[in-house]
Amino acid sequence: MNSLARPTRRGLLAAASVGAGLLAVPGLAQRALAGAPFILKPLPPQWFVDFGTNAEMRWDSVSPRLYLTSQERLFVRDHVATPTIDASTYRLNIFGDGLSRPRTADQALSLSYADLRRLPRTRLTTVHECTGNGRSFFGTQQGTPAAGTQWTLGAVGAVEWEGVRLSTVLRRIGLDPRAVSIMATGLDANYVTGGVDYGPVRRPFSIAKALDDALLVWGADGHDLLPDHGYPVRLLLPGWVGIGSIKWLGSLEAATTEQTSPWNTKWYRMTGPTYPPDSPPLTVNPVRSAFELAWGAALVQRRILPLTGRSWSGAGRIARVDISVDGGTTWERADLRHGSGHEAWTQWEYEWRRPERGDHVVMARATDVAGRQQPLVTPFNDGGYFFDAVVRHPVTVV
Repeated sequence: MNSLARPTRRGLLAAASVGAGLLAVPGLAQRALAGAPFILKPLPPQWFVDFGTNAEMRWDSVSPRLYLTSQERLFVRDHVATPTIDASTYRLNIFGDGLSRPRTADQALSLSYADLRRLPRTRLTTVHECTGNGRSFFGTQQGTPAAGTQWTLGAVGAVEWEGVRLSTVLRRIGLDPRAVSIMATGLDANYVTGGVDYGPVRRPFSIAKALDDALLVWGADGHDLLPDHGYPVRLLLPGWVGIGSIKWLGSLEAATTEQTSPWNTKWYRMTGPTYPPDSPPLTVNPVRSAFELAWGAALVQRRILPLTGRSWSGAGRIARVDISVDGGTTWERADLRHGSGHEAWTQWEYEWRRPERGDHVVMARATDVAGRQQPLVTPFNDGGYFFDAVVRHPVTVV
């Protein structure tokens, strides 16, 4: 567990009550205004861009020698303040008419933290990513700004998780063959914005995903989860939008009908002038790439200037990465490094030969094994989701 001093429950509720106004002011020092930190772990500026309720990993702090992202370095996306939950009293409640023996919420099967940790455990390395990663580029690169946290590309990380497969739990309990969806609900405070109380963060997902690769997670990078990342237990939906991997998981409702919440109807689906009103909820993450460089980095000229970075996709492994050092006029293949033994993101390196002094735009374009390739432009949507276009990264050779 994180040894940092933690706010009281009263402080957390007070923070939640003012959350609507604070969320509207990106980068504001909400901790001081609310009297308690929204994020509990340290956020050193050399590692993070601090947005108050959210924190973005700085790509120039990422070592090319390290494949995984430790919890200390992982981005944080919160709707309200991070809660503190005692594992000794934690319960996961499972109910619904989608169980072989239907249970109401009052009749829920209740599993303790110790119960879960006695089940067969597994480890899985995946890319974990916020749906709005890259949102700022709708405005800065395409001239169509979208509201919300102005992430660049650092709302992402590759994490080795530890937990139990949800399929193991559900099969032991028993599922009705007619079950189609599961609603996952967190234990954080209700989300209030614009004067509307939307209740706790919750989002449904398909039975097919539940029985495929979903996990109930209690650990990451060989340690217990930090509070900011879901301690004591969170849901993990590999390859899917981050909002689906509910932190501080409190309940799972299995249903024989499709379930909905504001997090798959009002938010986290495509809306805007080019999208139909019945656009489905977002699930599988797109293809993206990032250089391990500061924005506007000054690079010392040499005969061969190595550029390193990473590419990832929610649909599977990266098949190729092409690099342009002239703003997209020409492209050359990067060397991929698949020797990590993991199937999350792909590290790559490109040798920039005889770079001239001056300002340049470098670009990385990835293609995954499903044939999906990063486009040059991402169609605008109101939420600023899924910016997957090739990012134009400025550098100066000195």
